[in-house]
Amino acid sequence: MATAPTVTSIKLDPSIKKRLQKLAAAQRRTAHWIVREAVEEYVDREEKREKFRQDTLAAWENYQATGLHVTAAEADAWLLKLASGKKAKRPACHL
Repeated sequence: MATAPTVTSIKLDPSIKKRLQKLAAAQRRTAHWIVREAVEEYVDREEKREKFRQDTLAAWENYQATGLHVTAAEADAWLLKLASGKKAKRPACHL
């Protein structure tokens, strides 16, 4: 069962509030709708950014522990094949 939305209030500078209201009127939306969409897009983007950061840290820790890697040239060649639509095996990691 879905949970009911909760209320959150924000304080906006008067100039931002005025711009928001003008944009809402132009788009025939409510300011509430625009703010809700903006927050949702921001949270989605920042969650993806944080996941990428965590994955990067984990990869770095793995490299430090094992020394296994592929060179930039190996990765570039592999990605070039994939980008051109060819099937390509992922390059093997080595020391």
